[in-house]
Amino acid sequence: MVDLASARVLVVGLGVTGRAVVRALASRAGSVVSLDARAADADVADAGEVDLGAVDLVVASPGWPPTTPVLVEALARSIPVWSEVELAWHLRVACPSTGEPAPWLAVTGTNGKTTTVEMLQSILEADGHRTVAVGNVGRPLVDAVLDETLDVLAIELSSFQLHFTHSMSVLAGAVLNVAQDHLDWHGSLEDYARAKGRIYERAQRACIYNTADARTEQLVRDADVREGARAVGLTLGAPGRSELGVVDGVLCDRAFHAADDDPTRHERAAELGTLDDLAHLAGPDGSVPSHVVSNALAAAALARAYGVGASAVRDGLRAFQPGGHRIETVATAPARHRTTDDGIAAPGADEPPAVAFVDDSKATNAHAAAASLGSFAPGTVVWIAGGLAKGATFDELVRSRAGQLRAAVLIGTEHAGLREALERHAPDVPVVEVDPGDTGTVMHRAVDHAFDLAQPGDTVLLAPACASMDQFSSYAERGDAFTAEARRIASATR
Repeated sequence: MVDLASARVLVVGLGVTGRAVVRALASRAGSVVSLDARAADADVADAGEVDLGAVDLVVASPGWPPTTPVLVEALARSIPVWSEVELAWHLRVACPSTGEPAPWLAVTGTNGKTTTVEMLQSILEADGHRTVAVGNVGRPLVDAVLDETLDVLAIELSSFQLHFTHSMSVLAGAVLNVAQDHLDWHGSLEDYARAKGRIYERAQRACIYNTADARTEQLVRDADVREGARAVGLTLGAPGRSELGVVDGVLCDRAFHAADDDPTRHERAAELGTLDDLAHLAGPDGSVPSHVVSNALAAAALARAYGVGASAVRDGLRAFQPGGHRIETVATAPARHRTTDDGIAAPGADEPPAVAFVDDSKATNAHAAAASLGSFAPGTVVWIAGGLAKGATFDELVRSRAGQLRAAVLIGTEHAGLREALERHAPDVPVVEVDPGDTGTVMHRAVDHAFDLAQPGDTVLLAPACASMDQFSSYAERGDAFTAEARRIASATR
């Protein structure tokens, strides 16, 4: 236990999260000192100047791994180390309407977190609730918990944020999937999964898992939950007891559709909507991708755990509009090549078949990139990939999606793993490696190479399978750079 009112707090990291933590603690802690290797402010300590003997609590920003020496030493001295999420849990204020803090509906996973939490926000708003998507997206969680006007919080949590979280008790939590990611930070897939599983600890009403991902179900089995909390499965097929799923294009709920003491509850299901309600999220082939359906089911399950009606789920999914950099067609341009693979002449010289440029910069790991590539027809994708690998491997990604590839263009400072996976599992796919020198022109060169490789009707797809921070400030900046280059080509070919 830490008495914040008198605690001497060290905030490690001064990015967006760290600065929000400092603001929140300014009037709530005994004293606050900050540590950031990149900061030069007078009130920011140098790592060598920190006296942990004068510290009662350390709050670590998510970018600082547990192997950071100051965190290792703090733990060795039995000084509590908290995440921003842990601090936020202790700082929650009550809503005047209920006299209780806003409940937390939280989601994590390797892929799909942001889409799911934003779908959840849309559903909650459709049901008339004052809410906001926070955490790993939008405003910092530590700010939101101090806003007494909010009824309920839709929270996206990363494995970084969960690692040093010890007390959180969500109303309902979901782990969408677990695949290789951030192994450089966590050390192993097992430790990464264990961090994800913290979202289930002390869950009050529901632990929502993916029936197709055995790891997520095991995390539920391992969790120490509150009495009355139950496991709720998500499936793309017909749902069993205590599951949500799909039957003949209808999203169905067999978990929250009736009172627990209703003896007939297992014989019925509630209709939450249809695939037509997700038609505006269809992929390039006109169908709704399976991962979008899974995200919708997860958002629906979290909302239903909170008590949202079936019609609000439908209305919220209809109203949902995804953010940028997620399988978004940003430009088209006439192909430079005049013939198709079959040697058939392209349509008239003035109207050659177009090449589409699709931005999925949000695909920052292999799991997300596999979902993205799977949205396109075989042999039609010129794939731009690479960046910070974060300790991940790419053999399964390339093995499962080699059929989609026309060619690959590799960017980033850590693309050797991708190149080697392509050599092993797609040896016939042409590969161009973009020299990482001159970061300012890397996307210009990559998009030019990709367009040169594209044939009529192909797609130049940015789905990097890697983080962006080696050459860009964020996945959004990387996507913006791709979009600018794609539109440059489109404009020049008009």
